[in-house]
Amino acid sequence: MNVKLNDNVLVITGKDAGKQGKVIATSPKNGKVVVEGVNVQKKAKKARRANEQSQIIEKEGPIDVSNVMVVCDACGKPVRVKYSVEGGKKTRVCPKCGAVLDKAYAGKKSAKAAETKEAPKKRTRKRAAKKAEEAEGSAE
Repeated sequence: MNVKLNDNVLVITGKDAGKQGKVIATSPKNGKVVVEGVNVQKKAKKARRANEQSQIIEKEGPIDVSNVMVVCDACGKPVRVKYSVEGGKKTRVCPKCGAVLDKAYAGKKSAKAAETKEAPKKRTRKRAAKKAEEAEGSAE
């Protein structure tokens, strides 16, 4: 499945054709995605307790993944996803502008670099520090 969580997608067919939204949930086994503001369904919720009120809830329903296209962040156009292998990692790439579509993959490089720069502080135990002070005091 070429659509992932938090991707911006454009609906290309159905009653919501032309709408853009963010992917809220994916179901690769069923080939479905839930897009924010698309395929909104109404459901009546009955009051279960005396202090609750009955209400009508609007909820996004799943649509087939074949009915959406990923929108590239760099060029802003809906694209078919191209895959490329870089350094043993498979990434999703925009075929029109060449931008990487995997946000998490791009962020991991900078996170690893930040970890290597900052070394953890050496911890000393309080008891060991007190014993060392007492030993210095008795030696004087």
